[in-house]
Amino acid sequence: MKAIWNDQIIAESNDTIVVENNHYFPPESVKAEYLENTDTHTVCPWKGLASYYTLNVNGEKNQDAAWFYPQPKEAANHITNYVAFWKGVKITA
Repeated sequence: MKAIWNDQIIAESNDTIVVENNHYFPPESVKAEYLENTDTHTVCPWKGLASYYTLNVNGEKNQDAAWFYPQPKEAANHITNYVAFWKGVKITA
């Protein structure tokens, strides 16, 4: 699977985990040079506290377009630090 935004591959892996129709990419498969930490957080009742990244590709930013769970609840331990995308990021095989 590939995550593509602004004509760049942000992440690529054969080992994504699908949760609630979102592909979560292993952290090592995500190109860190395109990620900027943000102060945004949301709470999922069963996964826990999510943290977000803003994508910065070719001088354009996509605010809070990626999220991950650094310390998920037990039910979501299998996606610890895996990264998912939205806000126009294309997920394709």
